[in-house]
Amino acid sequence: MKVLLYFEAQKQIAQSGIGRAMKHQINALVSNGIQYTLNPKDDFDILHINTVGFKSEKIIKKARKKNVPVIYHAHSTEEDFKNSFIFSNAFAPLFKRRIIKLYSSADLIITPTEYSKKLIENYGIKKEIINISNGIDLGRFKPSKTKVEKFRNFFNIKENEKVIFGVGLYFERKGILDFISVAQKNPDLKFIWFGHTNKLLVQSKIKKAIKNAPENVIFPGYIKGDIIEGAFLGADLFFFPSNEETEGIVVLEALAAKQKVLIRDIGVYDGWLTSGLNCYKGSNVDEFSELITDILSGNKKSTQDEGYEVAKNLTVDKVGKKLVENYIRIIDTHE
Repeated sequence: MKVLLYFEAQKQIAQSGIGRAMKHQINALVSNGIQYTLNPKDDFDILHINTVGFKSEKIIKKARKKNVPVIYHAHSTEEDFKNSFIFSNAFAPLFKRRIIKLYSSADLIITPTEYSKKLIENYGIKKEIINISNGIDLGRFKPSKTKVEKFRNFFNIKENEKVIFGVGLYFERKGILDFISVAQKNPDLKFIWFGHTNKLLVQSKIKKAIKNAPENVIFPGYIKGDIIEGAFLGADLFFFPSNEETEGIVVLEALAAKQKVLIRDIGVYDGWLTSGLNCYKGSNVDEFSELITDILSGNKKSTQDEGYEVAKNLTVDKVGKKLVENYIRIIDTHE
């Protein structure tokens, strides 16, 4: 069996969650001994498609002509399309119609969580939908003094300085405005937001907020490798106040690193992340600020070990086994 993992515009999506999902899918298949290709010109037995552009639509048509089964990985919903880039809310209804059309062309739809599964089911799509996590590579987040030192040296972090960090595109949906507001309420802490978005796509209020952010907030842009992994391993708290996710791969990364985790209390985390057990959840700037104070002072019990257990159950090899089971099932039942 050979699988075409199709990701349109790979360079453009490299910095996004879908870009991370691509790496995880590759690792998942390799760990389970499954042949794959990223080249649509190759021969393949099943199409596992992850993007919704016009080239993606052509690949689906090509697969149908060859009577090759199609699995659609539904990373995107109308809900997480909103409040992202300029005019995203205006285009959201069109985007919804498009993804309904594309997802409906598949033999099977995979989406990362039960929450996103329910969203897509509510679109009225009459195809089988299952949820399989994007997974996490635990190996990237093994304890490493070298990575932590690189992170601390890069940002010139002092010995007793407390560091809060977040990761995401410059989207309102990602909670960047609340991240900045919380930083304003905590001038004694250092806040770092990893991520970058083309300036032409960034909403004006986000540009303004970044420009006027307090001195204790750093925007280093997109950074990969040892420095950001060192942040996951060596910062004092991962703070991710996103308003909408289909899973949140960066949250899995923080759990895998045994990092303290503070997230917004939203539906996508229901059923697998519990405040006070494996993370902490807040709903607004004041709550986030109070929780940060309590977590850093030790007034809240540690959730790191329980969080790591969540990540252990969602490793890429386990995800790969579930993918392979469904590949075989769809090939066997495909007419």
